[in-house]
Amino acid sequence: MELSNLVPLTNNLSEEQSKTMASESSNIHWHPAFIEAIKLELSDYRDSLEFFSELPLTAEPLRIDCIVIKKTKGLVITKNIASIFKEFNILEYKSPADYVSVGDFYKVYGYACLYACLHKVPITNLTISFIESRFPKKLLKHLRDIRSYVVEKNSPGIYTVKGDILPIQIINSRQLSAEENLWLKNLTDRLDLKGYLQINTEIARLEETVNVGAYLNVLAHANVSILEEAAKMSNAAKSLDEVLERTGIAAKWEARAEERNSLNIARNMVNSGFPIETITAMTNLAPDKVKELYSDGKN
Repeated sequence: MELSNLVPLTNNLSEEQSKTMASESSNIHWHPAFIEAIKLELSDYRDSLEFFSELPLTAEPLRIDCIVIKKTKGLVITKNIASIFKEFNILEYKSPADYVSVGDFYKVYGYACLYACLHKVPITNLTISFIESRFPKKLLKHLRDIRSYVVEKNSPGIYTVKGDILPIQIINSRQLSAEENLWLKNLTDRLDLKGYLQINTEIARLEETVNVGAYLNVLAHANVSILEEAAKMSNAAKSLDEVLERTGIAAKWEARAEERNSLNIARNMVNSGFPIETITAMTNLAPDKVKELYSDGKN
């Protein structure tokens, strides 16, 4: 059939039919066809290859730990941990029990690229900071030996990575100066009494609107012995109580102390052979918690 014979067919389409075809054309799903085309192209190797379509990279949504954005253009930050900051600054934090691995480095680097793409931000306007509480020996070796980056220690605990389009730094919070970085340095499960008293003093100076509840809650749970030691000091006990009350931690601790007391009573009652109904009524504990005590006694 000649092409000239096909042209009149399209001319005979009604306006409604043309709109329908245009709408369907804009909703064409190309990706499934692409996967099939690739399989066909590589059909000679089909027994040696696996194909995954629309493969999720993670089980959970990708999330950046923290991103700090400058609201004022041209703002120069002299603070040691933020001297590399540009307009958009991605921060990855690792708890005291964790560390920044080589894999973490590439994951967060990927986050930066993805953020630049999705938010239409020039990649040159981003920085990456990794914060952990140990010396990143393996990562620094990888960056030097494999990526040929130059790593410099600019100040205690701060390592600047050079050789990439993105400014990158790795911060060992344990090595930071307490005078300049009180909050990061003491965000640890190895808090000493001196560090706690310094924090206590600084919190007393803060405005009431400043949120420190989450910070102190973590320190309290990770450093119980230090809080107990501070509570015994006459000159620190009052300020400690004020801080705990202000942040709401005192109420949580009192509730937990009451629960521990109830559990001790329940445990004694279990050992004495009281029925579960009597124990729950006397202690106000949930039946499941009391049942666990029965199970523990049988083991």
